[in-house]
Amino acid sequence: MFKNQPKGLYVLSLANTGERFGYYTMLAIFLFYLQAKFGLDSAWTGQIFSIFLALVYFMPLVGGFVADKWSFSKCVVAGIGIMFLGYALMSVPTPVRENTSLYILFAALLLISVGTGLFKGNLQVMVGDLYNDIRYSARRDAAFSIFYMAINLGSMFAPTAAIALKNAALEADGFRVETTEGLQLKESMIPTVCNWCLDTKEFTDMPAQGSESYKSMLDFAVSAKLEADKDAYKGLDRKEAEATLKKELSAGNNLPQFFSDNLQAVADKSSHKTSDMTTFANEYITSFSKGCGYAFALACGSLIVSFLIYILGRKTYSHIITDKKTAGKKQAKKADDGPQLTPQQTKQRIVALLLVFAVVIFFWMVFHQNGQTLTEFAKSCTSSSSSSWTRIGFNLWALVSIAVGVYALFSVFQSKTAKAKTISGIILAAAIGIVAYIYSGTPATIDNIDPAVYQQFNPFYVVALTPFSMALFSWLASRGKEPSAPRKIGYGMIVAGGAYLVMVFGSLSLVGTNGSESPNWLISTYLLLTFAELLLSPMGISFVSKVAPPKYKGSMMGGWFAATAIGNYLVSIPMLMWGKVSVPVIWGILIVICLISAAFIFSIMKKLEAATSDEAPAQLETVEDDAI
Repeated sequence: MFKNQPKGLYVLSLANTGERFGYYTMLAIFLFYLQAKFGLDSAWTGQIFSIFLALVYFMPLVGGFVADKWSFSKCVVAGIGIMFLGYALMSVPTPVRENTSLYILFAALLLISVGTGLFKGNLQVMVGDLYNDIRYSARRDAAFSIFYMAINLGSMFAPTAAIALKNAALEADGFRVETTEGLQLKESMIPTVCNWCLDTKEFTDMPAQGSESYKSMLDFAVSAKLEADKDAYKGLDRKEAEATLKKELSAGNNLPQFFSDNLQAVADKSSHKTSDMTTFANEYITSFSKGCGYAFALACGSLIVSFLIYILGRKTYSHIITDKKTAGKKQAKKADDGPQLTPQQTKQRIVALLLVFAVVIFFWMVFHQNGQTLTEFAKSCTSSSSSSWTRIGFNLWALVSIAVGVYALFSVFQSKTAKAKTISGIILAAAIGIVAYIYSGTPATIDNIDPAVYQQFNPFYVVALTPFSMALFSWLASRGKEPSAPRKIGYGMIVAGGAYLVMVFGSLSLVGTNGSESPNWLISTYLLLTFAELLLSPMGISFVSKVAPPKYKGSMMGGWFAATAIGNYLVSIPMLMWGKVSVPVIWGILIVICLISAAFIFSIMKKLEAATSDEAPAQLETVEDDAI
């Protein structure tokens, strides 16, 4: 996989790793930052998150147009600079809960979106241009797998880095509560309770009974008491215990007293002393936001590293910049000299791609719930402790060692020389030893799991599973049984539906939108979503490159990004339903979307598969009619 690749691939991939590390460092805590600093509810945070994601994936379409007129390399450099300004603006301390601070945030997000648009797609074009050379053309697919792994390598380390910086700020200001013993609050919920304190003026002015805010606070209180006082409700059925607690907390002044007592307990256990709870809550949120600012500053640093890698490694890819105009003319000539398509045939191919884009929209809608409903589930509905064997997954270095072991294992079988096999075997043994050592030293139960850490599982799975994916499809291809790209996309939608079926089972015992479910539900869901991603994302790009009419390849690849952008905006829809319908129903809706999308793509499978065959122009003539 890594053999005989041009050196420029590794330079461009590492430059992308640095940029993605910064992006996912910000994204790992972005939802919590919005809720903590600005006191926004799930609906508002969902909208901001979705609009931002949509812009990030729509702007490469604009960036591509700019690069066609200007320069791919210059766009990449400009993109790094503009993103740097955006992250720098986010890292500047601003007052909590002020509109001015929110406007500054919006300006920063716009800069990051524009910079990403100039950087993201154009860097990928440069990677592709390395393989216009006939010496490397056969290695293009493997190259993009390496490039895709580089993206996820950066994002795998991002959540841990963001959490560490956020916690460092809280600890420096005396707010860290190292143990939750005697408390009924999960540490991840303390910012939420502090915001409720600010909203209700030390809980003396509670929301009216029956309102959504009151229901949310009541559900949370019930869940917290059930987790903290398990023995007291041992003999009761869970629903009976919930009903009993709701009645107790709703009576008299018990609910505001519950939150007041718990926030007071947090204050007592921390070394940050203040005269009243409102001041404590405001200062806690300020410190939390400052820690997020440290993470945004780290994103600035990662962009500097990306820039240095890109500039210092310029010799490895300079030929594709120097010869850009000539290469462009040659490529245009090759397209003109290729099979000529009639206007009707061109139209049919475009229609086929648009149908695929329609499915892609809904895939990204369900996949990117990792930044919204799945993150909310991690924060509000998942236990902050783990005692199963999967607890090793919360140790980043264990995950890194496992990934290294996977690649060493493949190298043992794929290496051509005894020396290479021996070295690979030694690395594999060392990786196994490190994992065993970490596991033996891991406590039987780990506590205070930060909800943001779950976002490291998807990139880890991508890095670790890509070799298996490539080996499987290579093996199937050697036997003439590899599924077509459209079929893989359909399978990906089914697997994504299965991921949310897991979440349905994991949400059946929830109290409203709060609970203490096993972390294994999320760990399993991320595994299945990664399988779906590996089936759909690289296969979709391959399908576009094969089917797009020569004159419209740039526009159609831009269409792929645009479809992704629409899907990212639709991510907010499930979040808008959060707290208004039961959590299992939300997952059920996502399952239905996945299955309908899969049924649709399989219903037109013959036409889509024909689009990748040599006889595609003649066979595609009925796609439009069938779609209608």
